[in-house]
Amino acid sequence: MELTPEQRPASKRPVDTQVTPAPERLWSTAELAEYLGVPVKTIHQWRYMQKGPRGFRVGRHLRFRPADVRAWEDEQLEASA
Repeated sequence: MELTPEQRPASKRPVDTQVTPAPERLWSTAELAEYLGVPVKTIHQWRYMQKGPRGFRVGRHLRFRPADVRAWEDEQLEASA
């Protein structure tokens, strides 16, 4: 009689080879400023004027998703074309 995977000892169970990719690390204001090559003050001014990439607060810290920054960059390129 064949054992089901759940009935097999742990050492003989099939291994799940699919690895879930880790989410991209969030960027701080300083990291975003360095990436864009602008002063940190510019990031704060853009945020005040609602012009820069979308950001959000994690506690008292401002963070940016790299995907949101890239989408904002694409919008800027399209608008300037």
